[in-house]
Amino acid sequence: MAGSRSDSQTLVARGSKLSALALYFPYMSGVPQSNPQPAAQKTFYLETFGCQMNVHDSEKVVGTLLQEGYRQVETVEQADLVLYNTCSIRDKAEQKVFNRLSDYKKYKAQGKTFGVLGCVAQQEGEKIFERAPYVSLVAGSASYRKLPEMLRQLEEAEGKGASSTAISSATEGEGFSTTTGGAPPFAVFEGWESMLPAASDSSTGNFPEKPKGKLVAQTRGSGLTTRDSAKTSSRKPVADSLVRITGLDDRETDKCFETEFTARTNPHRGYITIIEGCDKFCSYCVVPYTRGKERSRTSQSVLAEARQMADLGYTEIQLLGQNVNSYKDSEGNSAKRKTFAELLAAVGEVPGIRRVRFMTSHPRDFGRDIVDALDAVPTLCDHVHLPVQSGSTRMLDAMQRLYTREQYLERIAWMKSAKREISITTDMIVGFPGETETDFAETLSLLDEVGYDAVFAFKYSPRPNTPSIKLEDAIPDEEKARRLDVLMARQREIQIKRYKRYIGTTCEVMVEGKNEARGQYTARTTHNKTLNFTAPPSANPKAGSYAKILVTASFPNSLAGELVV
Repeated sequence: MAGSRSDSQTLVARGSKLSALALYFPYMSGVPQSNPQPAAQKTFYLETFGCQMNVHDSEKVVGTLLQEGYRQVETVEQADLVLYNTCSIRDKAEQKVFNRLSDYKKYKAQGKTFGVLGCVAQQEGEKIFERAPYVSLVAGSASYRKLPEMLRQLEEAEGKGASSTAISSATEGEGFSTTTGGAPPFAVFEGWESMLPAASDSSTGNFPEKPKGKLVAQTRGSGLTTRDSAKTSSRKPVADSLVRITGLDDRETDKCFETEFTARTNPHRGYITIIEGCDKFCSYCVVPYTRGKERSRTSQSVLAEARQMADLGYTEIQLLGQNVNSYKDSEGNSAKRKTFAELLAAVGEVPGIRRVRFMTSHPRDFGRDIVDALDAVPTLCDHVHLPVQSGSTRMLDAMQRLYTREQYLERIAWMKSAKREISITTDMIVGFPGETETDFAETLSLLDEVGYDAVFAFKYSPRPNTPSIKLEDAIPDEEKARRLDVLMARQREIQIKRYKRYIGTTCEVMVEGKNEARGQYTARTTHNKTLNFTAPPSANPKAGSYAKILVTASFPNSLAGELVV
């Protein structure tokens, strides 16, 4: 998926000089631009695995933790609370989490508290306590909005020395959420694959049965419950009888994780999540089972956040969602509700905003009105990421994408007929069960027919709870690897030709930084292409500024040029 790089540089809050202990206090929305907390305040370390949705969830969790009196630190060694915001789209990402937990279990003896959040937490549930018994918190992303309450319950239980106490979410909404962003505020390991969208009718598919446990006593006023002490005491004592808190029962909530406290890690571009969850139930995808059903924010709340960001100096906004264009305005007054295309245009018209991107779109919900909005509003970037997954209609049906190759190409035709050139990128899966050489050949032919500017391709990886795990005719891993190599080689040839077309043209870019070793500035075009350029010493363009660049060279994945002065 295009644009998957995350901003992970260390930044200091605008307009405030902070002590070394507050090094990771980032650009905030809604959080005071100072550090009034005492030196002995609680500390946390946060590490994020996965997609931009996870990164932005982490930004909101960090802001919430700071507001709750915590201070972010750079290393596990410095932290009282260690959190991992996890990705489960592929087994590789999932295993990284458990490997990291295994590496850090030695720190439990120092009194540190560990928490696992996000998709792996929701997928594995209380089994995490078995694999990593020193973990105290396990919470899915749908429970993030209850993070402050969950943290207070944790602190209260540990402060009282509660031994062998297991606390879980007893009522809708009693969830807990966190993130971990290690050295530079957020360390992002697994990229765009966890943004794989899905497709099917929202009326199809059922969520797996919720985790069950024997709940015998409720803590007064907390909405949380304590497990049967006899059952707990029968367990083998581990790590000094840890407190157990879970937030796993919120997947069918209608509420989004909205907070005025957001610790953004870049002062120039920022994310706004407009829709959470997924109702599409692709046969290979875990997202509906880990992030819950689709639920959208009101357009008014999205626009209010966009205006706040503009007031803080942000000039680029990216609207996020597992299926961002499946957005359905939850505004109470039906007369004020906006379609996704209308909301996209409205964000683009916010004074001070110069660029608006959106990701990721699902082909089934991609309407011509989105292309009309791109044509009508100059601030909307000339780029659409539209995952296809396969060029074979037979495979698309097996994947439960609920569109055909022909329907997908119809949407491509809409974009190619736009008044301005739109860069198109996609995701593809090779080696899906039952994929024949003929199916794979159709995927290769789609590359030629569309002419993508980038393809993010992956070998099929069976995931828990998904229908495809039961499909027969599995493709050997060696054959998956071969097909992936063939596909990427073909796409490389296409990209070389497409990128060469920019040589001799002038592009406006947003400057992202400078590579001192190479003496080049790094920037991004409206088409979401990386453009590295040189500039006279006297120019010294700053990060976040906009500049005109003459393109002088091209490479398979980037452009090079010179500042126009």
